[in-house]
Amino acid sequence: MAWRTIDAAGETWHVQPAAERRANAQLWQLVLSFRSQSSAERRAFWAPYPIESVSKTSLFYQAERIPDDALREVIAQRRA
Repeated sequence: MAWRTIDAAGETWHVQPAAERRANAQLWQLVLSFRSQSSAERRAFWAPYPIESVSKTSLFYQAERIPDDALREVIAQRRA
């Protein structure tokens, strides 16, 4: 199930958040999964997002507040 579904550049994208913490790091980093549902090839990619937190709960709370336009920009940067 998608966390959020957005339309960008004529395609429908399903976006899922994930938390990643690297070895010897104290902060969790937000990473977003983008999956295109509109195209025949069903493209997908992962993109880091500039949000960090000491707790995963806080990280996901902050992710909920990301505006759709910011997610569209991530897609546009990836396609450029």
